Amino acid sequence: MEAFTVLKGVAAPLLRANINTDVIIRIERLRDLEKGDLGRYAFESWRYRGDGSEDPAFVLNRRPYREARIMIAGDNFACGSSREAAVWALQSFGIRCVIAPSFGPIFYNNCFQNGVLPVVVPAKVVVDLAAEVEATQGEGKVVVDLARCVVVSPSGKETPFTIDALLREGMLKGLDQIELTRAREPQIRAFQARDRERRPWLYPLP
Repeated sequence: MEAFTVLKGVAAPLLRANINTDVIIRIERLRDLEKGDLGRYAFESWRYRGDGSEDPAFVLNRRPYREARIMIAGDNFACGSSREAAVWALQSFGIRCVIAPSFGPIFYNNCFQNGVLPVVVPAKVVVDLAAEVEATQGEGKVVVDLARCVVVSPSGKETPFTIDALLREGMLKGLDQIELTRAREPQIRAFQARDRERRPWLYPLP
């Protein structure tokens, strides 16, 4: 998993509330495609018209937003099914961070297993950040600094955010939860040795 420390890039505003994982990636696209190929189908029903052509009104079809690395989203982003492919589709498109007032809880957890950072900030911060970005026609870059746990707007305004310490460690090091656990094998073995001495009846005989 690619480590996440500081990301500076184009941020695409998509402030609709309750965008669900079926909108992010349609289920029929998961049958034949590898996860690295899902980006072209992210938000498919909004990005493309019935004839397959791009809808120029949709934000991700407009420059510079089509090169976005960050998404500024509405409340309850990626609610609905537990489809991990929603994270894969965003990642394949190029999104490494989503900033929103709240997330679907399963999507939120899936992000940390795939190197996409979900950042929770108040709704007013989301609206103000999107307004700043749009005022520069998308040219103003947003910075997400996980080391300092701050979001920096194009004008330089900093907004702190909080994140679970273990999840933050995994993102900074590029480790998912299994890899984080394996990194603690010496401590685990030491605990097991102490516990075996204290409660030998719990352990099978050699």
